This record gives sequence, structure tokens and C-alpha cells, in this order.
Amino acid sequence: MDLLRFSTAGSVDDGKSTLIGRLLFDSKGIFEDQLAAIERTSRRRGYNQVDLALLTDGLRAEREQGITIDVAYRYFATPRRKFIIADTPGHIQYTRNMVTGASTADLAIVLVDARNGVLEQSRRHAFIAALLGIPHIVVAVNKMDLVGYDEAVFERIRGEFSDWATKLPIKDLRFIPISALHGDNVVTRSLSMPWYQGPSLLYDLENVYIGSDRNLIDARFPVQWVIRPQSDEHHDFRGYAGQVAGGVFRTGDDVVVLPSGHRSRITRISTLDGELEAAAPPMSVIIELADDIDISRGSMLSRPHNQPMVTQELEATVCWMADAPLRPGGRYLLKHTTRTVKAIVDELRYAIDVNTLHREAAPELDLNAIGRVRLRTSDKLMLDEYRDSRTTGGFVLIDEATSDTVGAGMIVRSGPEQHIEVA
Repeated sequence: MDLLRFSTAGSVDDGKSTLIGRLLFDSKGIFEDQLAAIERTSRRRGYNQVDLALLTDGLRAEREQGITIDVAYRYFATPRRKFIIADTPGHIQYTRNMVTGASTADLAIVLVDARNGVLEQSRRHAFIAALLGIPHIVVAVNKMDLVGYDEAVFERIRGEFSDWATKLPIKDLRFIPISALHGDNVVTRSLSMPWYQGPSLLYDLENVYIGSDRNLIDARFPVQWVIRPQSDEHHDFRGYAGQVAGGVFRTGDDVVVLPSGHRSRITRISTLDGELEAAAPPMSVIIELADDIDISRGSMLSRPHNQPMVTQELEATVCWMADAPLRPGGRYLLKHTTRTVKAIVDELRYAIDVNTLHREAAPELDLNAIGRVRLRTSDKLMLDEYRDSRTTGGFVLIDEATSDTVGAGMIVRSGPEQHIEVA
């Protein structure tokens, strides 16, 4: 079975936590003691039915306020696929939490309350999902039971959302009318909405095709660890461990080592389970080369005629996650794949209003703000644009003093590119 990572987003009280609870409950993805615990809590609060939102609202403040604050991860599986769910907060003050939870998602579910229609927060969530390069977005129009399962309400929301989404680079956008409270179109098709002829939400999650979402053209292998011989018996062994970030590597392929430009050939690809003929993302493997080359953590293997950008200047969209604002001249550590270098903010070009998508002049980026910045690094980085690779096109900024992650960046272009001659 393959694995699907998906996130949920929506305005406060749109029913994100209830939807996830319904998915877990109806797919038998919770234990009996978990169910008994939320049944007791629901009775104590005087509810007439089990409050499934309690399955994901783990913080006491979340349970007391009825909102999602932190990212909650849940795992479940069906006979067809395994799932990791990231229940992300919807309020604007927790934008950084949403970015964190959705950064690795293959699919995003944006909930819209059928009574309220498309709100500014709904647009903001779709914008952030598109910004993060999530290839599949499902708009779940929830609480259809509270509008009498009216088809006209659903069609109006679908039309309004679709018109606005044309401004965004969304590859796959779908709409499903649901009632998370009663289970309509969540796991099974609803008898209350015979006018809807599409799949249930779970069926859609089980069958969405994600194999083509990964970049299998641009071969990229950031070296995480150099494995050297530990005994006389294996004195000739030298392997390079890491996770394939893009493309397909095969035994016998010619590769170039960046940033040095030295060229070699793959002699062996292996894992703990044995030898492989080929490796593709997101596999973690050990690659051995025919030549003894100076390679260390932070080096990258690629094809000689398909190399990433090698540069010390880049432009990126940054989501700011720290209380202290980002300002031009700010100095940080920049972690890109397995390479960490010092970086300085050369320019804050503009901030982005995530509700209107307008660009606004700004002297700084405050907590949860998103903007376009230019950065200069102390050493060379091997980059791709984020639209081509979410792995080699993304990075994080780190406060040198506290080691806190203060920003998440998505590369849109690089500065002057240095051509690496293949040795």
C-alpha cells in the first residue's frame, strides 16, 4: 500500500476536527478505549451524541475553546491505502502552524461551512495550499444538513470558489458536499443528496493518483552521511547515505558531484534490505561510486547534463514564524536539504495579503506574514525552483542565537548562476 499525506484547513467551527473524527470512526481507525473516553467526555458535557472532534483536539485549550491551535497528526489505514492526517488550525494567528502541517501534504482538504459560504479564511487556506505546492485540493462543503441538503447552495459555493481559484496555480481542484456530523459523503455515499453523483471523501482519498506528483526527471541526491570503513574487512567500502530528492538513480549511471564538479559512476545502490537496481524519491539509500572523491554532508549528486542551479543568491517566498520580525539586513542560518549556510536578507521586496493576494510594500515581515525576499548566502547552494521540486526548492531559516526555526521559504528564482564544469 502507498501512503497519502493530507492536511485539513478551514475557518473556526467549520468542522475540521469533527471530519477527521468521522473518518477515523467510520473507517474503524480508533481504539475502543479512545472511543470510550470521548463518549464519557461527551456525556459529561451534556451532548446528545459523541463529539468526534475530541479525537484530534488534544490540547486542553483546544477542548475548552472549541478551536484547533496546534497541528495534530493522526494515522489510519484502509485495505487500499495508508494515511497521515495533519489537522491544521484555521485562524490567521496560527498561519505558521498551518504551513508546518501542510508542508509535506500530497492533498489538502479545505472545509467550507455551507451556511456561511466562501469566507476570506477559505481563500487564505487555498492560497497557502497552492503556495506550498500541494497538487490536489478538495473543497469539502460541510454542514449540508443545516441547509437542507440543498443542491443550489453547493453549486453556488462551487462556482464562487472556482472563479477565485483561477488566480492560483492549482493543478487538481474538486468539490464534495458532506455532513461530517452525520457522516454524509464522508466514508459512504449519502442518501440525502441523490443529486450528487461523485465519490465519497474517503473513496476520493483512496483513489487519488499521486505517483506523477513527484519529480522523476531531475535527479537529485543530497548527501546526508558519508559511511566510511569501520574494520579492515571492509577497508575498501565508502558509501553515501541520503534520501533521493528527485529523479531516478540507477546502477551504472554517470553522476556529477556538486559543488565540486567531479564526475563518477554509480557502482552500487543499497538499503538495509539489500541491493537495488534503481532508487527514486522518497527512498533512503546508500550510493557507492567508482571513484574516491572528496564528498561530505551537503554535497549533491545529479546528472552531468541536468544539474540544479548553483548560486549564492536567491529569491523566495517566505512565511515568517517568529515573534521578532524579519527585516532587511537580518542574518540567519539557512538550511537547504542537508546543507546549512549563513544567509543575509538583502531585500524585502513586498508582503502578500493572503486574503486578497495583493502585494504590499512593507518594512518588515511580522509573525505569520508571508512575503517575497532576496537572500545572499555565505556558500554555494544547489537549488531548484519550488514549482519543480518541493524538496530542493524549499528551505528553512534558523535563528543563530536560539536555533529556533523562524521562517519557511519557497524558492522562486536564483541570482547569478555559477556554471559548474564537469571534471
